[in-house]
Amino acid sequence: MKEQVPKRFYSEEYFMNEALKEAHKALAKGEVPIGAVIVSNKTIIARAHNLTETLHDVTAHAEMQTITAAASFLGGKYLTECVLYVTLEPCVMCAAAAAWAQIGKIVYAADDEKRGYRMVAYPLLHPKTEVVSGIMASECSRIIKEFFKNRRKLGGTESHEQIPR
Repeated sequence: MKEQVPKRFYSEEYFMNEALKEAHKALAKGEVPIGAVIVSNKTIIARAHNLTETLHDVTAHAEMQTITAAASFLGGKYLTECVLYVTLEPCVMCAAAAAWAQIGKIVYAADDEKRGYRMVAYPLLHPKTEVVSGIMASECSRIIKEFFKNRRKLGGTESHEQIPR
């Protein structure tokens, strides 16, 4: 799934917007709206969104789906030259998977105060992984907040902690 991008679009905002498009796909399926893309050499090689409800799989987070797809595309398990763009701070599970994949850089939009990887006291990411946060944070957090607001209106659970990503 290689998507060549015109040179003028090589920006973190461009790639985060692509991840946000994936979040909208998740929303349309009734999934928690989180999306991700993985970029290698300024080319999107994997894109995905949450599929935990669709697949009945608590591990089917957007990040996990993109890591698997990128490794398959590249024919190897290490993603040292890749960048993961994700609309929400990775959870502990996804951060650990990124560490095992030795992903080169993670760019995430919105902080996840309840389940983000930064809540643990020990470092989860590979020591060489660069992290950038806050890119398009308001746009990406808005879709998640609206999702949970609507869930509460419809009588769903109250918090992100009780709903699988």
